[in-house]
Amino acid sequence: MRAVLVALFLLFGTPILAVQPDEVLADPALEARARAVSALIRCPVCQGENIDDSNASIARDLRLVVRERLMAGDSDDQVIDYVVDRYGEFVLFEPRAQGINWLLWGTGPVLLGLSLLAAGLYLRRRNDAPEDYSQPLSAEEQKRLDQIVGK
Repeated sequence: MRAVLVALFLLFGTPILAVQPDEVLADPALEARARAVSALIRCPVCQGENIDDSNASIARDLRLVVRERLMAGDSDDQVIDYVVDRYGEFVLFEPRAQGINWLLWGTGPVLLGLSLLAAGLYLRRRNDAPEDYSQPLSAEEQKRLDQIVGK
């Protein structure tokens, strides 16, 4: 019984990657580079997984392209540029900080700064407000209140 539990744990307790044994490169350093580059590229079909984790056929094709380009002597950046030229920047998990993407990168800090400014102005105005609201009503105000209430 213990052996069955250990076998089940080993079967289901380890992550299963989509990289097939026939895709793995013989050179461990080159394979490590291929895995690092593949982790940066989004599967065009799955969209939430990188091409290393995806079982889609296009992800397999992209894994093979990455390995072919690395074996041809391309640098990591050249491989990424090659894939981006064919599929667009959508396949990158992190968009590059250039062109219109500056809008994406800059919106967060700008909104943070604006919200901090608005919070500071709110707190400043709140501190300038009169603090004592417990002053008794004048005789005229009390008379008017009694009329409104219907006494």
